[in-house]
Amino acid sequence: MIPELGYFSLTLAMVLSVLLCIFPLWGAHTGNLRLMRAAPSLAVGQFAFVLLSFAALIYASLTDDFTVSYVAYHSSSTLPWYYKITSTWGGHEGAILLWLVMQAGWTAVVAIRSKSLPWVLRARVLGVLGFLGVGFMMYTLLLSSPFERLLPYFPVEGRDLNPLLQDPGMIIHPPLLYMGYVGLSVAFSFAIAALLTGKLDNTWAKWSRPWTMTAWGFLSLGITIGSWWAYSELGWGGWWFWDPVENASLMPWLVATALLHSLSVTEKRGVFKSWTVLLAIAAFSLSLLGTFIVRSGIIVSVHAFATDPDRGLFILAFLGIVVGGGLSLYALRVSQVKSEGRYKFVSREVALWLNNIFLVVATLIVLLGTLLPMVHKEMGLGSISIGEPFFNKMFAILLVPFAILMGIGPFLRWKQNKWAVLQNKVLIGVLISVVITCAWLFSSYDVVKPLTLLATTLGVWVAVSTAIDLYAKASVHGTLKEGIKRLGISYWAMVLGHVGLAFVIAGVTLTSAYSVERDVSMKQGDIVTLNQYEYRFDGVKSIRGPNYSGHAGVVSVFNNDKLVTELHAEKRKYDIGMQFMTEAAIDAGFTRDLYLALGEQLSKGAWSLRIYHKPFVRWMWIGGVLISLAGFMILFDKRYRTSASTRKKALENA
Repeated sequence: MIPELGYFSLTLAMVLSVLLCIFPLWGAHTGNLRLMRAAPSLAVGQFAFVLLSFAALIYASLTDDFTVSYVAYHSSSTLPWYYKITSTWGGHEGAILLWLVMQAGWTAVVAIRSKSLPWVLRARVLGVLGFLGVGFMMYTLLLSSPFERLLPYFPVEGRDLNPLLQDPGMIIHPPLLYMGYVGLSVAFSFAIAALLTGKLDNTWAKWSRPWTMTAWGFLSLGITIGSWWAYSELGWGGWWFWDPVENASLMPWLVATALLHSLSVTEKRGVFKSWTVLLAIAAFSLSLLGTFIVRSGIIVSVHAFATDPDRGLFILAFLGIVVGGGLSLYALRVSQVKSEGRYKFVSREVALWLNNIFLVVATLIVLLGTLLPMVHKEMGLGSISIGEPFFNKMFAILLVPFAILMGIGPFLRWKQNKWAVLQNKVLIGVLISVVITCAWLFSSYDVVKPLTLLATTLGVWVAVSTAIDLYAKASVHGTLKEGIKRLGISYWAMVLGHVGLAFVIAGVTLTSAYSVERDVSMKQGDIVTLNQYEYRFDGVKSIRGPNYSGHAGVVSVFNNDKLVTELHAEKRKYDIGMQFMTEAAIDAGFTRDLYLALGEQLSKGAWSLRIYHKPFVRWMWIGGVLISLAGFMILFDKRYRTSASTRKKALENA
């Protein structure tokens, strides 16, 4: 009965979504305020029914209702309760339902928090969000329902959740990633609403910016946790593999990063209007493209879900409608868009525009490298591979001018700057960065390659230039303490984002250059030395989990005869699927990780082990978290809070 309730709730949500698509858009077109006023209630009602539907699926999983096909294929009675909840988005149908929860949730929050917007703009934003909801609800109800029954014949036990997904990272990674993906639909809706209204002024950019920042923050955090999951769970010691599904999340993030900076320029200076709208359309379009890549069956990946071509065709058709409709409307309106501000070559506007170009070029590189092998294969031209060397080389080339501009950016003012005023700050920043980097690397490593020195210097340069600018701006207002208090939330968000990127650049560079890996065969009592750490193999013990059994290799790690840690690297065998999984043991540190993976048992009581020493690998995820927090900080900016008087004026103007 509960699964039927879930399907019925989703059907009611679909009805409300259709009404949300029609009423406010028609009301805005005809000036009917009554129809426009219906939009918020429809949005909240839609969310309530979608949430009820999702709760029904969670209940079916928690109660081991194997008459439900989805539960039978993606859960089991032996799963811990928290992984039973995770299983609700561990397969294709449940993941799409999670997408719908996010879509309806964003729509409801926009409806509640946009009371100060003029009714015409508000109605059109909610109407576009309603249209997007209709597309995905049709997809779920027609092709991807998670509530199908196996009656009258059903299994007494489920097939279990994929062991790769039985990890804490997968509890939070998909929801965060989807919050980012779907959140970009709000930026898209604001852009389409502005095009429909014909008023591409600073207002839509101001109201779109906090929503975009929030979505970007969730997407950044989702990507960061996904990278950490791959590193800790897959047992390869890597953190990014340029997998097509990983690329699918990176592309909208790159464009959304460009969009954020472009929105800032449009809001404050009234320029880049048409470019900003185009980026908003592109960011969400790439989110939909990522959904198509993951769920069309055209790739094979540990991240991919569906293999049904009908589902892929539906998403592709919907992608065509959204992208084609958005670009067509953009083409009709772009000639009416005129920039208001004026600026010279040496200005913050130009620096942000150039960084936008680098981000878009990076996106095109990822898009080409991801889609070309697929297109080549589908056309019957054979298989080609575009892998890590290509992406690493291209991004290394783009990183240099991007990081240089990112460091100079905070020193620049709007409209016009004189190089004579900037050169002292730039030269001091470069000098400090070079000195810090050289002292750091040459005192820590015997060999420092030129590219490693350059890339690390760029990371340090971003941090140092941000610190110099922070000191300069804080010193303007009397004492340093008073000046720091006067700096706005948006500025602190910029500082946090730049410092986070500096951590990422340094972390990626140093762990790539100085990671050490060694495959060894060890018997009990054997000792292996790697980077001044001694690894003593203490043997293997049996382990038993809630739904698996196996062995754990116990290794004691010493440094200068002092015990540092005891690592337990596991080899698990899951009871139901009889699948084997490697669970790496990691001793995490701020400046290094000791990483151990247990291999197969060899002859004469020996075991194969893989040992890694990975310097500064944590800096990537620390940087990712800082970047994410920068996105969330904007919510506390008083410029984006609405007061009662503001709402009253908006209602009067409507």
